[in-house]
Amino acid sequence: MGILAHVDAGKTSLTERLLYAAGVIDAVGRVDDGSTTTDSMELERRRGITIRSAVVSFELGDLTVNLIDTPGHSDFIAEVERALSVLDGAVLVISAVEGVQVQTRLLMRTLTRLRIPTLLFVNKIDRMGARYDELLADIARLLTPSAVPMGAVRDLGTRAAQYEEFPLVHKGLGEALAERNDSFLASYLDDTLTSADYRRELFEQVRHLQVHPVYFGSAMTGVGVPEVIDGIREWLPRATDLPGDPLQAAVFKVERGPAGEKIASARIFAGELHARQVVDVHRVAASYEAKPTSIRVFERGATTPVDAAEAGRIVALRGLKEIQIGDQIGTAVARDGHFFAPPTLETMVRPVHGADRTKLFLALQQLAEQDPLIQVRKNEEISVSLYGEVQKEVIAALLDSEYGLAVSFSETTPIHVERPIGIGSAQREMGDPGNLWAAAVGFQVSPAPVGSGLDYRLEVELGGLPRAFHTAIEETVRQTLLQGLFGWEVVDCRVELIRTGYSSPVTVAADFRRLVPLVLMQALQEAGTRVQEPVNHFELDLPSDAVSPVLGKLAEAGATVQDTTVGQGTARFAGSIPAGRVHTFETQLPGLTHGEGILLTTFDAFRPVSGVPPTHPRTDGNPLNQKQYLLHLNQA
Repeated sequence: MGILAHVDAGKTSLTERLLYAAGVIDAVGRVDDGSTTTDSMELERRRGITIRSAVVSFELGDLTVNLIDTPGHSDFIAEVERALSVLDGAVLVISAVEGVQVQTRLLMRTLTRLRIPTLLFVNKIDRMGARYDELLADIARLLTPSAVPMGAVRDLGTRAAQYEEFPLVHKGLGEALAERNDSFLASYLDDTLTSADYRRELFEQVRHLQVHPVYFGSAMTGVGVPEVIDGIREWLPRATDLPGDPLQAAVFKVERGPAGEKIASARIFAGELHARQVVDVHRVAASYEAKPTSIRVFERGATTPVDAAEAGRIVALRGLKEIQIGDQIGTAVARDGHFFAPPTLETMVRPVHGADRTKLFLALQQLAEQDPLIQVRKNEEISVSLYGEVQKEVIAALLDSEYGLAVSFSETTPIHVERPIGIGSAQREMGDPGNLWAAAVGFQVSPAPVGSGLDYRLEVELGGLPRAFHTAIEETVRQTLLQGLFGWEVVDCRVELIRTGYSSPVTVAADFRRLVPLVLMQALQEAGTRVQEPVNHFELDLPSDAVSPVLGKLAEAGATVQDTTVGQGTARFAGSIPAGRVHTFETQLPGLTHGEGILLTTFDAFRPVSGVPPTHPRTDGNPLNQKQYLLHLNQA
């Protein structure tokens, strides 16, 4: 299960309470003191936020819980995405004071889309300003209309606040369950239902996301925590993984140990994984064999070495040198990917001491193993992708603490993409002028549907070329299209391989890897591309007296307001805004709205840039210029 929340709602404190209740720790750590179990990074302890997902396993009665504590700050949404891919259920934490916040809505929307059964825990009922009825109304309006309170709060907003759970058989729950099941409704009206009927129906409706039980409490004092523990045991579905099935596991986290070795965290969905067992590892367009040298399972707040781990476990694997986040071990299974949009911002990273440039690039590559969406690129400058400004601080702190590197950053800029606008083709035969390699290849490039990514197709006989050469061609196609005609990644592109040729035994895979960029970029140049900028959808709640100045700043930011609702004392806007302008507008919003403005932005789409398209520095030697490209290959 996962614990998710907007930053500062109290999910790490709730994790501490669960560990204490399970007997894993002797005292409850405090986020403010930097003494929590799952926040192990120095920056996490100093800032009081979770940056890297942490796994901890414990027992709640007869139930083994593998708990993943996820970041709450929106800049680390990629960490949350990777955790979501392995969850059976979740607890979404909401502050009784701050209420439903921007990140809360995004997380609930994603949990619903992924069909993950979820309980809601309203924390901080002992804090001044805590709300109950008003907050339940906000949850129904902003999160889900199927939230069902499981109890009430006495002395709300005081240190004496207590949570009193309703009896299972009560009118509110009965009506909520009856709304969603006609047969239950008939029995409810006949007054023939027992507590067992309520228990069975609530479990089924939670499992199918028809209702979301809501608990109230205080993670700091422990009030309400026993009730939410019972809720976890009673209502969240237990894993049904089968040890006898073929091995199926997914890697959701990669970090490095004290000696620099890779440690991969993986969820085993089916079968058994043995140490020193040769297994197949699958990723997009590639697969290979590997052998974990050691397996550790998470249990009772620590990890324990084992010879084998079976379905349902989360394991830490060593010895997999090539492993990456998202790799599947054993049998490859189609899984939904990228529940959140990829980062749309970029910054240049520069070492304070120029001689550290090579060391900096290698360090960033290692950090990218832990967060692949950083996407490190190197040309005259070294750039990384970002979700927001807080990530800069995290990257700087990690480089300083783990690698002894001091760095500075350039201003953050938006990441654009390119889309093909026509059809183009190109091919080169062995012996053609300018073809220096023992290989022949041809491509046709055309637009693909929006959102489809790269659609790579073979229009040649698969058996006409050794499989290793086909693999080299496809991998190089994917790598080449990371930089289009203007230097941006090419998306929504169909690439058809229309010609291949080789000379045995002279040809090697490297011949295709060097030739493909020249031919593919020639075909892309004939097709043409259009540069597009990232645009976010926004929802904005604000006081009605702030409407005029906010509309002015939205216009300055290039935003388009598509929907306006003005009520008594409040207003709501919805529309679109260029992603590169969001941060500036966000910093202006508190001053314009007396600190009461709430802005929710989510990536919407890429839209054509008006005017002169921006370019991005190349790192591939520019295959559009053969002399420059060959010089780049020689230098490499």
